[in-house]
Amino acid sequence: MDSLTQAVLGATVQGIGMGRQQGRKALVYGALLGTLPDLDVFIRYADPVSSMTYHRGFSHSVFVLTALAAFIAWAVKKRYPDAPYSARRLFFTSAASLITHPLLDAFTVYGTQLLWPFTPTPQQWSGVFIIDPLYTVPMLLALAHAAWHGISRNAWRGLSATFLWGCFYLAFGVFGSHYHAERVRATLVAEGVPVTRVMATPLPLNNLVYRVLAETDRGDYIEAVSGYFDRMPPEHIRLPQGKALTAPLAGDPLYQRLQWFTDGWLRADETDGKLVISDLRMGMDGALTFRFVMAERDAGGRWQRVAPYHYDDGVPDFRPLLVRLWPRLWNNEPPLPLADWAAGKTE
Repeated sequence: MDSLTQAVLGATVQGIGMGRQQGRKALVYGALLGTLPDLDVFIRYADPVSSMTYHRGFSHSVFVLTALAAFIAWAVKKRYPDAPYSARRLFFTSAASLITHPLLDAFTVYGTQLLWPFTPTPQQWSGVFIIDPLYTVPMLLALAHAAWHGISRNAWRGLSATFLWGCFYLAFGVFGSHYHAERVRATLVAEGVPVTRVMATPLPLNNLVYRVLAETDRGDYIEAVSGYFDRMPPEHIRLPQGKALTAPLAGDPLYQRLQWFTDGWLRADETDGKLVISDLRMGMDGALTFRFVMAERDAGGRWQRVAPYHYDDGVPDFRPLLVRLWPRLWNNEPPLPLADWAAGKTE
């Protein structure tokens, strides 16, 4: 999630757990703890694939953050032995303020390595978009009240209520991810399209309409959009995944890492003598967020691996989607022009 939301969540958790003992300072401490795991963005890697796949790694590990919370509790109680709270309470509250950060990240589609140094596929529960005011704003308002009036009983209740709202919102988002994935799967099966796996993630700023990807056994994939209030079947297009193009990358450790990190949701394209690998999970076709050049043709037309770099096709243009998003929440008549957007045509 965005940095503001992570700070707000950390402050809320710390305010609930330690607000009566630490007062307004608890909100500051919690905001700092809630931000801390993202300091890994200041680590510089040799290429953008490494930067992407090592982010949300060790600093988001529940094991590392639990150990850090234990150290914080020990250090604070050693420095302030007469503080009006136990080391046990401080440990559990600090751990919660830290660990809720990667847990919230895991509800997005990016990929969070909760179990580092173990290497299962990074968690991507796809229950919330990276920025969602309906999740953040209620907690932010409760925090403003608590900061202005102090951690009174009503302020504590406000923090608790908005935290519980956030938990419900995330759970509803995960349900929506499953529901819309299965809705699209059923639509494709009815059309006779063989589907091997499906995933769904909310479109920007809401959890009522979802972008759905479906992989087929014919070397292509389906991109669809499905909403709770649709009156027609989900609109969808079929696109080549380009798996045959990835042969030059066989055995390449960075390509293998990207495959692992994205759970294989990748597409390959040859563009102007460049082998472009795109992460299908984020953005829309025609405006995918992460695209990397990983090989180039030499003078003889043979593929040569290169140090990955961002494919420069301009800043992804999400304006057509954002303009159409509000009416699309309530109806899919007319459907979104997915084919036009995939072809680079904007309205």
